[in-house]
Amino acid sequence: MVHSMTAFARVERAGTHGTLSWELRSVNHRYLEPHLRLPEAFRDLEGAVREALRQGLSRGKVECTLRFAEDNAGQPLQVDRERAAQVVAAAETVAGLIKQPAPLNPLEVLAWPGVLVADAADPQALNKAALEAFEAALGELKNGRAREGAELAKLLNERLDGILEEVGALRVLVPQMLAAQRQKILDRFTELKAELDPQRLEQELVLLAQKSDVAEELDRLTTHVTEVRRVLKAGGAAGRRLDFLMQELNREANTLGSKAFDPRSTQAAVNLKVLIEQMREQVQNIE
Repeated sequence: MVHSMTAFARVERAGTHGTLSWELRSVNHRYLEPHLRLPEAFRDLEGAVREALRQGLSRGKVECTLRFAEDNAGQPLQVDRERAAQVVAAAETVAGLIKQPAPLNPLEVLAWPGVLVADAADPQALNKAALEAFEAALGELKNGRAREGAELAKLLNERLDGILEEVGALRVLVPQMLAAQRQKILDRFTELKAELDPQRLEQELVLLAQKSDVAEELDRLTTHVTEVRRVLKAGGAAGRRLDFLMQELNREANTLGSKAFDPRSTQAAVNLKVLIEQMREQVQNIE
């Protein structure tokens, strides 16, 4: 199964000290390009997150955003006695410089940064919870890429069916078009009332047949279609291989167009190029 490079995943986990939420956004890119947005307290996770992405994905630009909403409600408050003593000592020193200092307000001491602290969360426990949530989000992202990849494969197979229909129709039409072109040459000689030189006429018809021989191109188109189907069925990181095959299909369609000598063959070449271009656009999203 092939995978798309476009997907979105969001996972939220509520814990004792707050709520962790991951958002992962993935779009197409030539290589794997992760972009991490982590709170400062979770910077230690960057290496593990990058490694998990490298193990789980092969291509795509992936934006990973972690948010942590801390919840201190109901948790006991603690006074940092050492910090409070330092604040009081500093206040008393300043009061000694003032003739009539105002009395020291205990609430002002508590309001000083670092004096009143909540029950601190265990950083290792938080990191572990965040990493577990990330793994869940990554799994959800991969599932989304797989679902979209299945839809892309379905669309590509429909276009491949269209290519084979055009190729089959053209195989039937080529002998008819050659016969019609031969008749046009004969009619032109008749109109000009020119004396027919059987040898010269045969040379002209052979040259026409050589210039308009598209059997090789039709065979190659069929072969490329078979290979695209094989790659789609094999799955994995198939995007680059499929992109190469789109170039080869387009090359054969261009050659068909250059050899066209009948409006029907010209239209067939145009139809093929449209189908191939539609496929090429979809292939750009495949991992």
